Amino acid sequence: MNNSSLPPMPIPVRWYDGLAQYQQQGTAHVLATVVAVNGSAPRALQAKMVVTHDNCCDTLGGGGLEHDVVATARQLLNGEIDTTVAKASKRDKSVNKNTDNDNNNNNNNDSDSTPSKVVRRDTVYTKHYPLGAKLAQCCGGSVTVMFECFNVTPPMSILVFGAGHVAAALMTILAELPCQVDWVDSRPEMFERYLLNNSNLPNKSIQTEDLSQGLETQPSLTQPKLYNLPAHIRAHIDDDPVDFIRPFIESFKQSDQRFILVMTHDHSLDFELVRAALDAASEANGLATSLDNDDLDNDLDNGRSKVSMPYIGCIASATKAERFKSRLLQRGYDKQIVEQLTMPIGLPIGGKEPMAVAVSIAAQILQHYHQK
Repeated sequence: MNNSSLPPMPIPVRWYDGLAQYQQQGTAHVLATVVAVNGSAPRALQAKMVVTHDNCCDTLGGGGLEHDVVATARQLLNGEIDTTVAKASKRDKSVNKNTDNDNNNNNNNDSDSTPSKVVRRDTVYTKHYPLGAKLAQCCGGSVTVMFECFNVTPPMSILVFGAGHVAAALMTILAELPCQVDWVDSRPEMFERYLLNNSNLPNKSIQTEDLSQGLETQPSLTQPKLYNLPAHIRAHIDDDPVDFIRPFIESFKQSDQRFILVMTHDHSLDFELVRAALDAASEANGLATSLDNDDLDNDLDNGRSKVSMPYIGCIASATKAERFKSRLLQRGYDKQIVEQLTMPIGLPIGGKEPMAVAVSIAAQILQHYHQK
């Protein structure tokens, strides 16, 4: 199925519909709200609109005011307005504790301090608008607009292979988290429990050649809903799950928030999925499968790895992990890249029940996500 054959994504009309849709999609958006009104103004207090990079829904009254609100919202989304937060290092925090009462003492010697890391955060920004000649409006009053930015940092994008007990338990956790999940298995019966209509079991819920666009356009919101799953979790049935690897990595190659979880019922399939993920990630980084060890070691020693690998995790025993890594090395994969695989998957928190393992996996990917 080509995405061109699908009806276009409808643009929400009311702000609350847009807010719900963009939150589910993980799309970067701004909720603009009138928080103060003095005198005459186009809209009343608490009027709202939602702005994305290329769409808007609802209105704050049109005209010059709304034009500037939209432009400001998009500047915030693009990072063109300085609302970043300095993330202090441990040294900075220690120094701050000793200098809270000495803020008036200017010390320009920064040679020993550790630079703060500037990070994008979801943010709140306000702007005051006199409704006069500058905005080509003659209302005569003024308004203050609050801009709330959401999903400025990309949400977790997770590709899960296998629909067994652990994966099913994991979905109950991911259902409550801000993420985008594509869940793949070759066995239709594994998704039967989630079907809204058991008599209408599809061969494929989406074709893999459309995945790179589908991950962005959310086909689950434009196609009839087949599964009783949250909108951000999409089930895919395919005889060749490996085909999902490349479009997933290529779609999110600019993002470090990519997670591939391999937990199928077939160890040979697990190996092929891991191998395909390494190949696709290497190609996305412009690297050959086998790299020069000396150059890579030097880069890693200097703290500037050339390889921006997604998280690739595989459910495994210690024996399975050792066997997989040994086979990869024998096939010419660079040791430094193989060592970036997460096998066995999950934090070592104990417990072998499916939910206990699922909790350990969810905790690990959250840890990786928030450390970026």
